[in-house]
Amino acid sequence: MASMQETPSANRLHIGVFGKTNSGKSSFLNAFCGQEVSIVSDIAGTTTDTVTKAMEISPLGACVFMDTAGFDDMTELGEKRVEKTRLSAEKADIAVFVVSKRGIVEKESFDIEQTWISYFKEKKVPVLVLINNDISIKIKEDILKLVESSQNQTVICEQSALIAWKKTNNLNGDNIPIIEINAKTGEGMDKVKEQLARLMPEQITNVYITGNLVTKEDVVLLVMPQDIQAPKGRLILPQVQTIRELLDKKCIVVSVTTDKMKQALSALVKPPKLIITDSQVFDYVYQNKPKESQLTSFSVLFAAYKGDLVYYVEGAKMIDSLTEHSKVLIAECCTHAPLSEDIGRVKIPAMLRKRFGQGLQVDMVSGTDYPQDLSSYDLIIQCGACMFHRQYVLSRIERAKNQQVPMTNYGVTIAHLTGILDKITLLE
Repeated sequence: MASMQETPSANRLHIGVFGKTNSGKSSFLNAFCGQEVSIVSDIAGTTTDTVTKAMEISPLGACVFMDTAGFDDMTELGEKRVEKTRLSAEKADIAVFVVSKRGIVEKESFDIEQTWISYFKEKKVPVLVLINNDISIKIKEDILKLVESSQNQTVICEQSALIAWKKTNNLNGDNIPIIEINAKTGEGMDKVKEQLARLMPEQITNVYITGNLVTKEDVVLLVMPQDIQAPKGRLILPQVQTIRELLDKKCIVVSVTTDKMKQALSALVKPPKLIITDSQVFDYVYQNKPKESQLTSFSVLFAAYKGDLVYYVEGAKMIDSLTEHSKVLIAECCTHAPLSEDIGRVKIPAMLRKRFGQGLQVDMVSGTDYPQDLSSYDLIIQCGACMFHRQYVLSRIERAKNQQVPMTNYGVTIAHLTGILDKITLLE
C-alpha cells in the first residue's frame, strides 16, 4: 500500500498559518498535528522561514500545512522573511490567522491582519480566524491594574475586549468564522478540524486531470516519447498522475513510445476513445491517429488541471503578433539543470525564433523565481506546472492579467505553432 506521504505536494490541500510574531502560530500547528512540527519559543521571530508539514488529516485528506514567519517581523532579515510569507499566501487554499488574545486585551492594532484578510478575500480563498487564549502566559501589568485580582472579573475584562474587537473589525459581518483555542493545551482543535472541512474548496476534491473526456472502460492510448527529460527507468510526474487517474476511472490504458504508436493502433480491435501524448510529438501523432480518436497532450490537460486553459488558449493567439523585437518569458516550475533537448529552454525558443527571427528575446525563470513586474514582456509561456500547486499557478495568472500581459503554456504554444490547436481536444 502506498504511503500517504507519496501524495505529491502539488496535489495536497494547502493550509497557510499566518499571524504576527509570537501569536502562537507554531504552537497551534504543533497542537493540531499532534507532533512538534515547528520550534516554539517566547523569543519573537523564532520561525524565520516557512515550515511545511505534509499530513493526512481526516476528513480533510492529504494536506500541507505552511507555518509562516510573522508578517510584522521588523528584524534585519524581516523583509526577506515576509516575502517568503507572501509566497506561501499565493499557495494557500485556506488561510488560517492566529490572533493572540493577549494582543486583543492590550488593544494591539489589527490593521495588518485586515490587509492580509482582504488579500485572501479578493482571491476568494477561505479564511479562518483562531483566537489563541495565551492571556494566562503573558499580560502587561497596566492591564492587570485595571481589574481586581478576582478571576471572574479578569474573564469579564477579556470577554469585553473580545466583543469590542469583533465589532471593530467586522469579522462576523464578513462571515469569517472565529474559533477560540488554546495552543498550549490543545483546546478547540476538534472545532478547527470541523471548520477546515467546511471551508475546503470544492475544486480540491472534484477536479480531474482528464475531466469528463473518458469514463469507465474507455480505451486510452498514451504516446510517451522517452527522451532525456524522462531518466531511464522512470516516467515524468504528469504521466504517472494521468495513468493513476485513468486506472482509478477503470479505463483501459495502453502506453507506448512514439515509434510503437502505429503497431499499438493495429493491435487494438477499435480506435481508442482518447490519445494523450507529449506536446513535442503533437504533429506526428495527429497525422497518424484514427479520425475517431480525440487527441490531447499531458501539458494541455495540466493547463486546465492546474491553471486556466481558456486564458491560455486566448494567450496563444498573441503569438502571431510577436516580432523579432518582442520579449518572451518562459516560466518553468522545475529547477533541474538545463538539458540539451529541454522543451522550455531549447525547443520552444527555437520554434519561436525560427518564425520570428533570432532577435526575439527569450528570458527563462524556474522554480518560484517569477517576476513581480511583468510589464516588459509581450508574452509569458508557463510550463504544465505539474510540480506546482493550482492556487499558486492561478496567482501567477492573476498577476499576468492585472498587468495585461498575455499568458499561455507549453502544450498550447506547441499546438498553436504546429497549426493543430483547433484540432485537438480541450477540456470544457
